[in-house]
Amino acid sequence: MQIRPLTAADHATWLALWNDYCQFYHSRLADDVNATLWQRLLDEQSPIKGLIALDDTGQPLGFCHTVRHPHTWSARNVCYLEDLYVSPNARRMGIASQLIEALRVQGQHENWYRIYWITGTGNAAARAVYDKLATRSDHVRYEIALA
Repeated sequence: MQIRPLTAADHATWLALWNDYCQFYHSRLADDVNATLWQRLLDEQSPIKGLIALDDTGQPLGFCHTVRHPHTWSARNVCYLEDLYVSPNARRMGIASQLIEALRVQGQHENWYRIYWITGTGNAAARAVYDKLATRSDHVRYEIALA
């Protein structure tokens, strides 16, 4: 298996996985939103980055999107793991763990303060993986919708 940054050549593969991910969350995003995200993922200046996991034949297995940003409690940046998706036919193969491990290695190399993420309380499969890799905080998330 190979994990690497997304490239322009990955667009069709990424879009298919991205649409599956959105469907998993019962969402459909407008084409312009998807196009904007793709541009941000490829833009060197954007804080939004993406990794893709591929099998030995180059077939896509999953992806993750991150947002790197400054932090008020550290001089070092943090990494928010915003999206993580593994194709249903590739689940239970350690892909999610390997994507997170790739981020951990990158974060150590780039001297991040931490990597953090959220998931739904009912997402038992994801939480089982995350509980092995990270410490669950006791913070509660609040939201104000502006749109």
